[in-house]
Amino acid sequence: MTAWAAPGYEALWDRATLYRGEGNGAVDSLALSGRLQAEAVHFDGRRGEDFDDALWRRFRFGFKAGLTGGWVLQLEGDFDLNKSPGDWYQRLTDAYIGWQPDESLDLRLLKHSAGFTLDGATSSKKLLTLQRNNLTNNLWFTAEYFTGASLTGKAGKGLSYRVGVFSSDGSDEIGITGASYFSLTSLGYDLANRLGLELASVRLDFVYNDRHEDANTRDFSRVLSLSSEWQQGRWGLRTDLAAGDGYAGQSDLWGLTLMPIYNATETLQWVLRYTWIDSEDANGVRLPRYHDRVASGRGDHYEESYAGINVFLYGHRLKWQTGLEYAVMDDRAADGGRHEGWGITTGLRLYW
Repeated sequence: MTAWAAPGYEALWDRATLYRGEGNGAVDSLALSGRLQAEAVHFDGRRGEDFDDALWRRFRFGFKAGLTGGWVLQLEGDFDLNKSPGDWYQRLTDAYIGWQPDESLDLRLLKHSAGFTLDGATSSKKLLTLQRNNLTNNLWFTAEYFTGASLTGKAGKGLSYRVGVFSSDGSDEIGITGASYFSLTSLGYDLANRLGLELASVRLDFVYNDRHEDANTRDFSRVLSLSSEWQQGRWGLRTDLAAGDGYAGQSDLWGLTLMPIYNATETLQWVLRYTWIDSEDANGVRLPRYHDRVASGRGDHYEESYAGINVFLYGHRLKWQTGLEYAVMDDRAADGGRHEGWGITTGLRLYW
């Protein structure tokens, strides 16, 4: 999606840059970083339950400094504006030292995002739907930010990679001693030139999660995800086929997400999404955000259909999103996880 903007937006966003060096000092740049997301929701369940709310979905704020030699420092916190001011601060998100000598290499140390699966590897700043799909929600480690080390790079001829090792304690601050560890390996391949398309890429993510009762991860010892992104002209498609090997009472789980996209104009985008999830044993599947407000418990088979519209006022930096979804969950254990319901969400997303 082209970052079209009404006049004045670029100058306004440029104010987030506090300092630009002349290339003769230790600090090359200093900028504010963050995101602000608000939304209103209405959800109905099969038993007549409903949920309505208007809330601040996310607020994160911090700083990013570019240093000489390609070094980067970022410090950003997560704040809950739905609480009283004294309770706003929740945790550190990005708190890392990085080395980025060029676009082909990115080394990060300390606390940063450990992204895998289609939506788990996509920042909330750039999601095409208001919430991550429920396959990601079940398999990905939703704490997202973990203390560790990762290296992202390109190996030539369309190949890319990411390798990382993280502490699984998921501390609100920087911490490596509360649990065990997990490793993340991603291999990607860019097919666009070979196929003559604007965008064509596939990525394989593999996570090994050392089992520990205090890990702030999902209870999967291994997760495998094969995702893809395709775009030609106005049409696009995103896909994810993923599975997890459960432990500590969590069933093995697998699923599929398909997300067709149509860019009607520079500023208007239509999005459809279908998600299918199945677990080997009963009670292996969680409901997604807001559906879990009108139903409790878990099930073993989940399907969801989503239709949404995105209005890009300044690319992903400023957009308005609205989505309508319908979901069904089966529960062969018949212990409260059966669900059928629909919901609508509309929200503003901006970042700087």
